Amino acid sequence: MKIIKAFFILLAMALAAPLLADTAGDNWSEAEVRRVDADNNRVTLRHGPIDNLQMPPMTMVFRVAQADQLADLAPGDQIHFTAEDQDGSYVVTNLKKVQDAAGEATEHEGDEHGHSH
Repeated sequence: MKIIKAFFILLAMALAAPLLADTAGDNWSEAEVRRVDADNNRVTLRHGPIDNLQMPPMTMVFRVAQADQLADLAPGDQIHFTAEDQDGSYVVTNLKKVQDAAGEATEHEGDEHGHSH
């Protein structure tokens, strides 16, 4: 019986790991959406430091990896995001709105691989 219980505990931990890692990774940054340009797959962000790009806080335009990530974004939205330098352009590869005090996403989550966190 203890082996079965231990198995289910380990299984639950393995399944929960991606959820717990949500924005704990070093590559996540925070930002406020300033402008959404869905026609050109771009978003203007006022962001904090982006450690993996060694970039200080500033406001700038990013391309987005997936156009559908812009669908529910509006100026003023707070987001967590990851970005990469792809061929000399900075690209948002993953983004999601910051949750409100009730723990609900403020509308849209997504990443370039269609994974849910």
